[in-house]
Amino acid sequence: MTYDEAITYLKGLTKFGMNLGLGRIQELLRRLGNPHRRLNIIHVGGTNGKGSTTAMIAGILRAAGYKTGMFTSPHLHSYTERFLINGRPIAEAKLAQLLTEIRPHMDNMVAEGFEHPTEFEVSTALALLYFAMEETDYVALEVGLGGAIDSTNVVTPLVSVITNVTLDHMDHLGSTVEEIARVKSGIIKKGVPVVTAAEGVALEVIRQAAKANQSRLILVGKDVTWSSVQPRDNNGGYQQFKIKGLHNQYHIQLPLLGSHQQINAATAVAAVEMLFSNGGHPAPAAAVVEGLQRVHWPGRLEVVRKNPTVLLDGAHNHAGARALRQALLEYFPDRQLIFVLGMLADKERSKVVAELAPLAKAVVVTRSNHPRAGDWTKLADYVKKYLEDVMIIEDVRQAVKTALDKARQDDILCITGSLYMVAEARSVLGLSSV
Repeated sequence: MTYDEAITYLKGLTKFGMNLGLGRIQELLRRLGNPHRRLNIIHVGGTNGKGSTTAMIAGILRAAGYKTGMFTSPHLHSYTERFLINGRPIAEAKLAQLLTEIRPHMDNMVAEGFEHPTEFEVSTALALLYFAMEETDYVALEVGLGGAIDSTNVVTPLVSVITNVTLDHMDHLGSTVEEIARVKSGIIKKGVPVVTAAEGVALEVIRQAAKANQSRLILVGKDVTWSSVQPRDNNGGYQQFKIKGLHNQYHIQLPLLGSHQQINAATAVAAVEMLFSNGGHPAPAAAVVEGLQRVHWPGRLEVVRKNPTVLLDGAHNHAGARALRQALLEYFPDRQLIFVLGMLADKERSKVVAELAPLAKAVVVTRSNHPRAGDWTKLADYVKKYLEDVMIIEDVRQAVKTALDKARQDDILCITGSLYMVAEARSVLGLSSV
């Protein structure tokens, strides 16, 4: 297959939907020679922050001189972004080659009576095969959905990470935090240390799972802590803080906004420290500082323009919207806000709007280019409960242009909601390259 043919094929696999379970991915990987068994993996799950934390872990390991793979989803602009080695996306030709190699195995599976693997299962298999073929030293692997029956859960990692647990994907994971935490705790493996920043009932569930698996549990906020050292940069450049780790202290300069990113950074540091301490030596402090200073994770509180300030953030659920609200109030006090907002229909739209709309002087509601967009205009009904200046513009390009025209030089234009919509807006603003 060519690259274009490969992408068309992958997109076609979405017809198999979200079919959770490990049977198909295990069978596919068996036919590929079980490449995941040759990898040293840090497995990162959770509700929010797992992508940022995965990127931070990979950045630290890369700064330490290790050939580091990273698998995350979804991508912003190109499917190749899901498969990184030392920060570089897989070559288009390589992706096409690997999918050409994998496809006959899937065809044989179906011919022998197995269900066809889903699009995410194929992506997972492709990632594991690619990283094994390229002989990576470490792989930072982000969970797709949940944990226990997510296709990435075929691995036995060196460290497991659960960033936090809040309500999201309740149609698949459960209706309470406790139920969701139980699913996410499924990535905990026997004897493998676990790092988490979860709290409350979610932490208790994780604690029980760690105890049942005889896994050491490292608590972010207790065993590893952080503290700010200066007022955060309100121009969106960076934030400085200290992390007191298990074995060392670090002065961090992070190019990602938001107090929640301090928690994610502390979580990443705890995971890397555990990784190295299991090998009998401390994590290299200079690599921790350098890796976090250079981390790049676009579309998350990302300032892309000034005058007016344009901010992109994929706050796709209630917890994400709460973190965004906190950051906007902290970094941009007394600035007027205009939102471009687009969300998928299966999200807690009313709760997200309740966090953000009271901050706004105007909101442009737009459509996320995704099959789960559903009745996207319903979002405007929620927004109108809080303010009058609400526009409904389906085309993201036009929505962004309208909001820019409306914004004054000292306003903040925040484009948020579905990461799929944020990615499209990023392209509109000429920021296709990640």
